[in-house]
Amino acid sequence: MSETTQQLYNEYVSLMQKAADLNNAAALLEWDHEVNMPPKGAAFRGRQLATLASQAHEILTGKEMENVLNALSGAEGLSDTQQANVRISQQDFEKNRKLPSSFVSALSNQTTLCYNAWIEARQKSDYGIYAPHLAKMIELKQEQARLYGYTNHPYDALLDDYEKGANTVMLDKVFEDIKRLLPPVLSKIKDATQVSDECFLQFFGKQSQWDFSVDVLKKMGFDFEAGRQDFSEHPFTTSFAPTDVRVTTRVNEDDYAALLWSTIHEGGHALYEQGLPEEQYGLPLGSAASLGIHESQSRFWENCIGRGIDFWKHFYPQLQKYFPAQLGKVNLDTFYDAMNRVAPSLIRTEADEVTYHFHVLIRYEIEKALLGGELKAEDLQAAWNDRYTRYLGITPPNDVKGILQDVHWSHGSFGYFPTYSLGSFYAAQFYAKAKQEIPGLKDMLQGGEFAPLLQWLRNGVHVHGRRYTSEELCHRLTGEHLNIDYFMQYIDAKYATIYA
Repeated sequence: MSETTQQLYNEYVSLMQKAADLNNAAALLEWDHEVNMPPKGAAFRGRQLATLASQAHEILTGKEMENVLNALSGAEGLSDTQQANVRISQQDFEKNRKLPSSFVSALSNQTTLCYNAWIEARQKSDYGIYAPHLAKMIELKQEQARLYGYTNHPYDALLDDYEKGANTVMLDKVFEDIKRLLPPVLSKIKDATQVSDECFLQFFGKQSQWDFSVDVLKKMGFDFEAGRQDFSEHPFTTSFAPTDVRVTTRVNEDDYAALLWSTIHEGGHALYEQGLPEEQYGLPLGSAASLGIHESQSRFWENCIGRGIDFWKHFYPQLQKYFPAQLGKVNLDTFYDAMNRVAPSLIRTEADEVTYHFHVLIRYEIEKALLGGELKAEDLQAAWNDRYTRYLGITPPNDVKGILQDVHWSHGSFGYFPTYSLGSFYAAQFYAKAKQEIPGLKDMLQGGEFAPLLQWLRNGVHVHGRRYTSEELCHRLTGEHLNIDYFMQYIDAKYATIYA
């Protein structure tokens, strides 16, 4: 590589990392907003976040960045890794420059206002408090779609932020498959003897729940010297670097499942972030491939591993020591059946692996209608309740268990929800491959030895960053593109033993 090219690449890295510093400072303020911030801090916090977001955006879309990317695009001597970073950054540049800094600032400020309204609305179980703020957010996201540009549906423009290469044509087919393939499974389960989840519905002290969750995270491989866990209204993971990754969870002392699955799910996200290459900080190859792949990691650990019998052959004796009065006389099979009980429910994050995808389908249909203008924010509560009645046969008794349960729309994350289902399908396909490629995996899990599995994910997924799209990464790891049959085989095998 010539000295001039090296200088250009160093300048590119400096600009990218400066923008990353600003975005990560904003992320830290957002983490504090949801974990520690006093209520009166909201107004100024919105201003602070808007300032940082607009400054980062100006760097990423400025003339200096344009010049260095143009110069590097035809430069000789760049390594494959450097070429990949420049190529992806050019794609991002062309997209980001379509958004004026004034729009980025307005969106950031509205996110803070919308989130605070969501919190207040949840506290009072009153969607009316949230509705006008959400209506403004929807207008901004519709404007964002227009600024990006699209050919088929405005939803495609926003979906590209989370799952590059995906579109509504592809997703419509995925959700048609869900509506075709899952009801027969649910019908068989409905006809079988229902398992009981009473062992979960007892009093479990907050501190003991927390302590066991920390044990699980450590065993999974989460590095507490490079991260931490806290409580929040809605569980989430945020990362400022692979050496500083934060997860949050929430607790219900009368239902043990609430904290446990949130911790394992967010732990899967965090392991991905901690596994990204540190030397690529701020660059595309130092970022996750997509939200679908991110969700594949959380669902892989939460469901394929965390809801598996082998995982609990190791952990259940430890859990019984934490809760001898509640679980001392409950055998492992009963506990395992309880955690995998299938029944229509109101809360997406607490849904079983079969009905979960109807929760995602409902949100996908609503998001498309909102962005397409067929549905207004003031009509959202009725539309939500109608779909829950139609798809799951249950109607939310209040707004907290209905339209106010998810934080995503208050953050402006339209296009995010489909990645939950995509992630589940990728996870099942990855798990099938892991069982083929890791000799003795079953014995390892039963013995609490998770390092080989984590290393397999590190080598196959984490280390690549954004080098590959979701489909490219899936094909590279499994030899196939996304195939929902692996998920159906996984579901059939698991529930045939639970619902004989």
